[in-house]
Amino acid sequence: MDLPRGGGTGVRDALIRALRDAVRGGRLAPGTRLPSSRSLAADLGIARNTVADAYGELVAEGWLTARQGSGTWVARRVVPPEPAPPRTPPPAAVAATRPTYDLRAGQPDLSAFPRSAWLSAARRALTVAPNEAFGYGDPAGRPELRRVLADYLARARGVRAAPERIVVCAGFVQGLALLGRVRAKAGHRAVGVESYGLGLYWNVLRGAGLRTVPLPVDRRGARTAELDRSAGLRTVLLTPAHQFPTGVPLHPDRRAAVVDWASRVGGLVLEDDYDGEFRYDRHPVGALQGLDPEHVVYLGTASKSLAPALRLAWMVVPDHLMDDVLAVKGTGEWQSGALDQLTLAEFIDSGAYDRHVRGMRTRYRRRRDQLVAALAERAPRVRVTGIAAGLHAVLQLPPGTERSVVQCADWQSLALDGLSRFRYRERPEREREPERGPDKPGPAPDGEPDGEPDGASDALVFAYGAPPDHAFTGALEALCRVLP
Repeated sequence: MDLPRGGGTGVRDALIRALRDAVRGGRLAPGTRLPSSRSLAADLGIARNTVADAYGELVAEGWLTARQGSGTWVARRVVPPEPAPPRTPPPAAVAATRPTYDLRAGQPDLSAFPRSAWLSAARRALTVAPNEAFGYGDPAGRPELRRVLADYLARARGVRAAPERIVVCAGFVQGLALLGRVRAKAGHRAVGVESYGLGLYWNVLRGAGLRTVPLPVDRRGARTAELDRSAGLRTVLLTPAHQFPTGVPLHPDRRAAVVDWASRVGGLVLEDDYDGEFRYDRHPVGALQGLDPEHVVYLGTASKSLAPALRLAWMVVPDHLMDDVLAVKGTGEWQSGALDQLTLAEFIDSGAYDRHVRGMRTRYRRRRDQLVAALAERAPRVRVTGIAAGLHAVLQLPPGTERSVVQCADWQSLALDGLSRFRYRERPEREREPERGPDKPGPAPDGEPDGEPDGASDALVFAYGAPPDHAFTGALEALCRVLP
């Protein structure tokens, strides 16, 4: 063995590593008797106590055994083999799993994250942070963030909220799961959901013990009048400002109808305002929560405006639910990092958040305009539907072409989702509860046609917000090549 000369912990640690590696690698087989500490110390030119300490450490770890008067031996046990190095897939396999252009909805342009401004905000926030900010904290979140959020949401989204009614969560999904558990604990058994949306959200609500009841979606958004047809339904999840994924806003008549329903039956509307700040053809429609703060829970997130990695979202909760929400959140599994909360509070308070959102609004609008112009020139049979808002657009295709277009895009290393991927699906038959007559959706009471939104039975969901600027032109070219 090659060990450093002299005494000290460096020699001891080196000897421990060398002996451990020899046993693990099989050079010292189980049952082998080791030299006495005096002999090995003389051979290596180190202190006897150093060898004795190393032997003692390895005996404690289980690599060696020692008995008084019998010497030191390699323990008789099965030594697991070294783990095999991870298999490196061939370049072709890597390319197959990572598309050239990923145009699936779900995230903003991550290259645009304001790193310098965020770092500056973090430094300022840490400089003035009180000592108690580094403790376990309040389940509702840091008071600094709740204060600036109350001001920002009132100004930008028309939300009526005091800081005491805001609860900070580690992402929208966590907030939704929290609300699902609160409703289930209160004895509720069902929640209404839009007939187009993310299956992840439906599964989160089901995991909380709630049955999901679909509300049909058409060109005016969710048919909120259907809520009265579902016996016992007292909770509904909606995306009023910009329905995901169809891209339509909830019609004013239906906004009024759902608030009236919630007030009349003592119900609760869960308002998912995932990209409400990004409207391009007019000022954003105010949040539904402003119409009835005691029957609407407002849920917002930094995932679309900044980045999902921040794991920061917020809920504005009615007074009568705050104790129940905090009772569940306070169990310890729902906490959010205080340092990122302090940074976001400073980022908003300094005006940097407003500047960032304005800049991204301009960038995303320019991309949507480029998309519309490219389709008009190169794919006139494809039409952009929905309002000019958000980070994605729905592209209506000729009937019967959605599946072939998605497959063709996959062959071209272009990741795209068809609209059908977001259509509501029940759980497997064995998991369903028996359907009752009143729960089944009937014809639209306001005269809108049943079926797909805006007649778009075949369509693509194109996330123009996802690619970085330098890749967007190429992504648009790749899209036009696969369109009919």
